[in-house]
Amino acid sequence: MTYLFDSHGRHIANLVGNGLHAPTGENIGHFVDSASVFVDMSGRYLGEIINKDRLMYNRMSGYQSTNFGSYGNAGNAGNYGNPGNGGSVAGWAGYEDVDAYWLN
Repeated sequence: MTYLFDSHGRHIANLVGNGLHAPTGENIGHFVDSASVFVDMSGRYLGEIINKDRLMYNRMSGYQSTNFGSYGNAGNAGNYGNPGNGGSVAGWAGYEDVDAYWLN
């Protein structure tokens, strides 16, 4: 299990196996090994890991218009607790925070 953060250090997701889960446990996406990207539950590009634990959206990714298909619902992974703030980091050219709609 890996805690994932946005650029401001906010805990936005957990990587459990190849499943991407909201902090509350719901399955919100999947990791696609062949492309090293995350996709949402509909198979659309969601983002990628930068700097070991930052889930970021690459504005230049060639996968933005690719549909990887549905990987199914891996179920609820449960709550792994709150790791606290991961610390703010400087931005990376071409990247922005993912739209963490599941936190609203």
